[in-house]
Amino acid sequence: MTSSTAGAPVRLGLRENFGQFTLLAMVNLLVGGMVGLERTVTPLVGAQLFGLGDLTVALFVMAFGVSKAVTNLVGGAVVGRSTRRTVLIVGWVVGLPVPVLLAFAPSWWWVIVANVLLGVNQGLTWSMTVNMKIDLVGPARRGLALGINETAGYLGVAVTALATGYLATAYGLRPAPELLGVAYAVAGLALTVSLVRDTSAHARLEAEQHRARGDGGTGGSGVAALGMGAMFAEISWRDRSLASISQAGLVNNLNDGLTWVLLPVLLVQAGVSVGGVGIVKALYPFMWAVGMLATGHLADRIGRKIPVVAGMGIQAVGLLTFVVGLSDAFLAGLGGAFLLGVGTALVYPALLAAISDGVHPAVRAAALGGYRFWRDTGYAVGALVGGVTAALASLRTAVLVAAALTAASALWSQLAMRDATRPGGRPPA
Repeated sequence: MTSSTAGAPVRLGLRENFGQFTLLAMVNLLVGGMVGLERTVTPLVGAQLFGLGDLTVALFVMAFGVSKAVTNLVGGAVVGRSTRRTVLIVGWVVGLPVPVLLAFAPSWWWVIVANVLLGVNQGLTWSMTVNMKIDLVGPARRGLALGINETAGYLGVAVTALATGYLATAYGLRPAPELLGVAYAVAGLALTVSLVRDTSAHARLEAEQHRARGDGGTGGSGVAALGMGAMFAEISWRDRSLASISQAGLVNNLNDGLTWVLLPVLLVQAGVSVGGVGIVKALYPFMWAVGMLATGHLADRIGRKIPVVAGMGIQAVGLLTFVVGLSDAFLAGLGGAFLLGVGTALVYPALLAAISDGVHPAVRAAALGGYRFWRDTGYAVGALVGGVTAALASLRTAVLVAAALTAASALWSQLAMRDATRPGGRPPA
């Protein structure tokens, strides 16, 4: 029985809320499909159809990253004043014009406008599917829940990246690949309006259970009383461990933003076909998605820190593989995408779960919003770093810079991150 049915008792757990949990996974598959529209085709549209340089092409990912990051931050506060379901609906409404703008944009500025809307769409819809799944399952299976949620979303990215590559090969870079998103947006909105139920009651139940145990949140520190500004400060700089989680999230998405902008152009310049680019661009989120089915559960078993440090290290090796060690650009792309996907699969659910572990349920939405602000700022930072470095040096140099930053992030996490799931790992009061 689903817990949010009118008149039914509210219960926490994956089994107890299986129907709504599965529905939210389907919704997030469509959410991921929306951003997957751009992974293969949009950088090539900028470079080949509009004749733009690397830095100018990167503006669309910068716009996406900034708008998504700000939406994540604001969404954490908005959800305290509205229901999660309402925010999810608003996110889908904002996303409706995006595929049409991408398909028929007369200039690159229209693509940037579309990406501002896409960032808001992703910030609201993806954030709410994360929060709602966490609400439903409670603390015991948080890593598994987040792994399933992110698996669904990035399977949507992977399938759509592959599909748009084939559509672009058959019908051109526009408008056929982009119009696939119309079906995603309409289906996502329809499912949310007709079938999704709100999960605020589940969050309240978990908060009551915390109070019954006498647990104030982060190690009993009273963090439940913190406002949005104070919570943002905690995860950004005041708490050394939480800040290390935020920086790892930023660098993770720095890699995603940089490869999103530069990798299709780099591969095409090296002689890879558009269809081949689609395969490489699909393999990365596919490994990311499938891997999280295991790594979310792994983070529940062995803790959060080990997957984070190992994952960032594997990502650094994956980035190096794109540009060194192989003479065949397509094989190098496949090898790099495989490693980057595996590394990201280790990191992604562990970081989300680590933030969730450290805060009281009453402020979890705000804490996740703050973390996701820094994480998704990484898209803009990666696009900027990649675009500037490529303009001043080369595409390959830009990828090598990202590899060095990722290795440094792994070291930072090793030195600063505490693991609240391990004995003695809870942040101090």
